[in-house]
Amino acid sequence: DPNYLMANERMNLMNMAKLSIKGLIESALNLGRTLDSDYAPLQQFFVVMEHCLKHGLKAKKTFLGQNKSFWGPLELVEKLVPEAAEITASVKDLPGLKTPVGRGRAWLRLALMQKKLSEYMKALINRKDLLSEFYEPNALMMEEEGAIIAGLLVGLNVIDANFCMKGEDLDSQVGVIDFSMYLKDGNSTKGSEGDGQITAILDQKNYVEELNRHLSATVNNLQAKVDALEKSNTKLTEEVSVIETHLMIITLQEEMERVKEESSYILESSRKVGVGGTADGHALTEARKQLKEETQLRLDVEKELEVQIGMRQEMELAMKMLEKDVCEKQDALVALRQQLDDLRALKHELSFKLQSSDMGVKQKSELNSRLEEKTNQMAATIKQLEQSEKDLVKQAKTLNSAANKLIQKHH
Repeated sequence: DPNYLMANERMNLMNMAKLSIKGLIESALNLGRTLDSDYAPLQQFFVVMEHCLKHGLKAKKTFLGQNKSFWGPLELVEKLVPEAAEITASVKDLPGLKTPVGRGRAWLRLALMQKKLSEYMKALINRKDLLSEFYEPNALMMEEEGAIIAGLLVGLNVIDANFCMKGEDLDSQVGVIDFSMYLKDGNSTKGSEGDGQITAILDQKNYVEELNRHLSATVNNLQAKVDALEKSNTKLTEEVSVIETHLMIITLQEEMERVKEESSYILESSRKVGVGGTADGHALTEARKQLKEETQLRLDVEKELEVQIGMRQEMELAMKMLEKDVCEKQDALVALRQQLDDLRALKHELSFKLQSSDMGVKQKSELNSRLEEKTNQMAATIKQLEQSEKDLVKQAKTLNSAANKLIQKHH
């Protein structure tokens, strides 16, 4: 049952507050001097008070997730008790405080130094209509246990405390109750004191359970904050990407505008030069004339080169035709030599036949004369062909030499 659990937690916190206040008063009276922030029982008292003020506190949703802080209720005290405005202003002016928890801890210390912590807490508890904005209906500050603790705080007016909070880190302190301060040796006490000790130990056990529950809730809140920060980081990364893209587009647009301006300036300068510069115009005319002459000269050279290339191609063609003619004449010469060899063989055969026959000397002489005449004719033809071949070779060499001269002249 949630209501039963909350009631049990309220009872445990009230018992812890009783032990803490009683132990602080007794130890302070035995010490006999002004207490400072290093005094262990005083530190434990503030830890217990912090847990009492946090009990049943409503979680406020912020940008970083849910946040539970008892600084909000303590700020209301200055509206109920005007004297509390001084310590509230002092807390807000402290330079080292960055969190609401740190400001709430500083407020408790200043109220104790004023010896009006009980008065402030009573005034706050009596206005449950204002506290309902910060606490659940079954929270300690909304129930009877809160009024009892406020009454117990009156006893703290007998002690003197002095705190220097300028160098103290109140934001990051971890409030953990040291139960060893409230445990006593059972052998040195009476039966009633032993029963009270057992009750206190049971209360401490229950409070440890309640503290674990608070720690679990704190871990969950921190995890929620981490998740919220991750989402925020992702969103910021996307926004940065969009901004970078937008800046790139703006830069490109500016570059285009600059190029347009430079183009306009160059065009305007060209127009001014064309209108107002007579000397420059004359120089430009001379340059154009010289360029035209050089262009014409280049065209003439290119035409001459084309003519030389054409002549070279014609000579190469003539060389190929001469080579072909030489090859044909060489083939004819080979054929004629073959025929001459055949005739010689025939002559030898006929001579052999004539010698072996009974032909007359006259017929042999005539036949030999014809054969010799035919042989002489063939020899003359061969000489003519050889001379023609030599002439063709000379002509080919002449054409080749002329072609080489043309090539050298072109280069």
